[in-house]
Amino acid sequence: MAEETGTIEEIQLVVFSLGREEFAVEVTQVREIMRMEEITRMPKSPSFVEGIINLRGQIIAVIDLAKRLNLDSGERTAETRIMVVEAEEIRVGMIVDAVSEVLRVAGDAIEGTPTVAAEASVAYLRGVVKQDSRLIILLDLTKVLSLEEISRLNF
Repeated sequence: MAEETGTIEEIQLVVFSLGREEFAVEVTQVREIMRMEEITRMPKSPSFVEGIINLRGQIIAVIDLAKRLNLDSGERTAETRIMVVEAEEIRVGMIVDAVSEVLRVAGDAIEGTPTVAAEASVAYLRGVVKQDSRLIILLDLTKVLSLEEISRLNF
């Protein structure tokens, strides 16, 4: 008979980079990862919105995640990807510098956001994952996507 141990919930994260920083979102929120493609610009859209793409017949807004998080946008390279994510019925593409791995972490490896972080940036964060010597910033997609702004872009 197996002994009951206080098993710690494990979550899977998709880890990606923006500049020198590593970020992650839960794998359950990622619908697909694709190479960069032609993005159609949209007039009068917020500065972080790159435009729209046609993904197998569905029109999807694409945001530059670095701009959204007020980080320097890196140069687009062969590693640049559009990560199609979904949160609360809103599907959007996020441009990231590179996607590196799917990582399994114990739920207790996620720590709260540092109190010294800027209030605006904390709003986008779910926590920080400590993995060996790495610190990976776990994003809260419902906040990053700013549901109100993005829902106006959905088609």
